Amino acid sequence: MTPPPDAAPPGPSLSAPSDGPLPALRARIAAGLIARDPAQELAAEKLQDLWRRTRGYDPKAEPPETGGFLSRFLRRKPVEEAPEGAPLGLYLVGEVGRGKSMLMDLFFASAEVPRKKRLHFHQFMQQAHRRIHAWKQQHGDTADPIPPLADSIVAEAALLCFDEFQVHDIADAMILGRLFEALFARGVVVVATSNTAPDDLFKGKPGRDAFLPFIALIKKRIEVLVLESARDYRRERIRGLPTWHVPPDGRAERALDAAFAELTGDTPAKPTKLTLLGRAVEVPQAARGVARFEFDDICGKPLGPADYLAVATHFHTLVIDGIPRLGPENFDKARRFITLIDALYEHRVKLVASAEDHPDRLYERGENAAMFERTASRLMEMQSQDYLALPHLT
Repeated sequence: MTPPPDAAPPGPSLSAPSDGPLPALRARIAAGLIARDPAQELAAEKLQDLWRRTRGYDPKAEPPETGGFLSRFLRRKPVEEAPEGAPLGLYLVGEVGRGKSMLMDLFFASAEVPRKKRLHFHQFMQQAHRRIHAWKQQHGDTADPIPPLADSIVAEAALLCFDEFQVHDIADAMILGRLFEALFARGVVVVATSNTAPDDLFKGKPGRDAFLPFIALIKKRIEVLVLESARDYRRERIRGLPTWHVPPDGRAERALDAAFAELTGDTPAKPTKLTLLGRAVEVPQAARGVARFEFDDICGKPLGPADYLAVATHFHTLVIDGIPRLGPENFDKARRFITLIDALYEHRVKLVASAEDHPDRLYERGENAAMFERTASRLMEMQSQDYLALPHLT
């Protein structure tokens, strides 16, 4: 069986990072690690061109602006005056599972830019809001936080690579236009992957008319490429994969280890944090849209529906270790588990888990056992091939 295109390379001998993303992709095809996909090759050619144009690219961050409003206004650069030679970025849009993250991996690993950063777009916006809040606390609500925020970002990265570019929050929409205008004026190059075309961002949301200039700006400073691969590699990876393991013993743990590695293409996982309304959901392991939790990490803490909604929209797959038998003695955990499964089911998140028993026998006694029947039914459906073939709803 040909491994999926998101599989991690077996070693640096396939293609030196300095060769760029296109040779790296071709090396993996030649080694039989991935199947040839014309749509992915076209995207890799575009990324290779951008790789050439950004080699050694290093626009200098401007010092923080001083003086009054008039001096800031006179020195402000419109996006049309972006630094000479600043390359246009690339926006890869396509349905889930088409290999966008794998292509981003190859580009980012090989990019020869002194200051570069790759992160999930949701995480980037969380950081931006925290910095804006800190700036206003120090300088007051009348001070404009956007120029210093842009200065701090470009000081860290002249190349920004965003996974899963998406806009759902009105607070994000309100600052994106000015922030990205300031970033482009400072020479920042943006590469992004998304399931949503720029023209469809924030579609149908209140206040979208005010968001349209940002869409125009994106289309002006970032080339848009639709990845029209006919194959959904993500669904192929999970199709046929056992998703419910009983009991939660060493064999089940090894199976979950293997599933997590398969679903992430062996990408090293790291802890992350989802922040909303001043609170945080700690995610012990996450990579490529897959999160892994011990049961107590996700259901043993005081989390509520908004927290589980954030998890369900942020990750397309969850791996949960050690779901216990549920009953009156651990009712709080059971209640949170029910809320979690509702959120996962409604957003078509895939679940791989180990548990003390099968779903219909997890909660057999106590006054809330009847309430769990719907959850058990959903857990059974979530193991079906029909459910596993459904797209994730963000």
